[in-house]
Amino acid sequence: MASNHTRGDPYQSCVQVTEDCPVAATVLGYYPNLGSGYFFTIMFGFCLIGTVVLGVSKRTWTFTAALTCGLILETAGYVGRILLSSNPWNNGAFELQICAIILGPTFICVSIYLTLKHIALALNPRLSRLPAVWYPRLFLPADVSCLIVQAIGGGIAAAAGHDNPKLQKTGNQAIIAGVALQVAVLAVFGALGLDYLLRVARWMRTPEARESDGLRVWRSRNFVIFLAAICAAYMCIFIRCIYRIAEMAGGWGNHIMQDEPSFLVLDSSLVLLGSALLTIFHPGIYFPQMRHNAVARRQQRADEKASAKRDANSNAGNETDETRLPASTSQTPPETASKEQV
Repeated sequence: MASNHTRGDPYQSCVQVTEDCPVAATVLGYYPNLGSGYFFTIMFGFCLIGTVVLGVSKRTWTFTAALTCGLILETAGYVGRILLSSNPWNNGAFELQICAIILGPTFICVSIYLTLKHIALALNPRLSRLPAVWYPRLFLPADVSCLIVQAIGGGIAAAAGHDNPKLQKTGNQAIIAGVALQVAVLAVFGALGLDYLLRVARWMRTPEARESDGLRVWRSRNFVIFLAAICAAYMCIFIRCIYRIAEMAGGWGNHIMQDEPSFLVLDSSLVLLGSALLTIFHPGIYFPQMRHNAVARRQQRADEKASAKRDANSNAGNETDETRLPASTSQTPPETASKEQV
């Protein structure tokens, strides 16, 4: 894919770097570093394996599913950069890396959003500005909206190819809108999370909290580590999204997009650090209340269904008895019964 500043797109037929198709004319404007490509592919792969193993063993299904999707995309994106390192004109590899690396953190955000609900349930749900169950109900659809907008933008940009800079610009604007929306969603989530933690910190100093289960969770070493990991992972993704807005704002082939060191630091490294924190300090180990809350909620739903079924069966039985009673009495009228006895 050529850069957006080529006139009449003289590089439309370029498939390999030559004198007529210089690397400077590509969107990236450089050969992606092969070593960094292998490094990030392997590290995201390790995180992926660790997440799946821990998620299955600890049964944190939703958290694991979201993080796994993000890590699969990140791993695939750096495979694309490995392919680009030998041929920056490889259009398929470029589309793979740009789409996968842009979309991957959106799924990682989902895993972060899920934690606030369970933290509120474990500490003191009454202190939350919102009912705890509403955190995923609000932020997951919002995050999916970001994903859809970014995916549409990436698809438009990829479909534009080399010969439609106007359509390419439209795709770029959609990607920027999606990332900007993601930053806004993250900011709101961060504000609500910080507000809740400050309220909890004040409440923990009151007499009411002394005998609560929430105080024991709040003071546990594992929870403190888990909370710090979640906050650090959140900041990694937040900073990365801000960088992405600046990178995409200048259009395809701008000077920020063609600066590999800034990309490796502000995107690759930050997303890897956030992913590693979420994997190493897995909630199944450091915040088991997250799994226990989910198990208890599923058991409660199962009990409610069983109770409703028993009530329905009981009501049906009563209706059947009431229906049978007149029928049985009508077979032997009182007068007939008296005559028979006489």
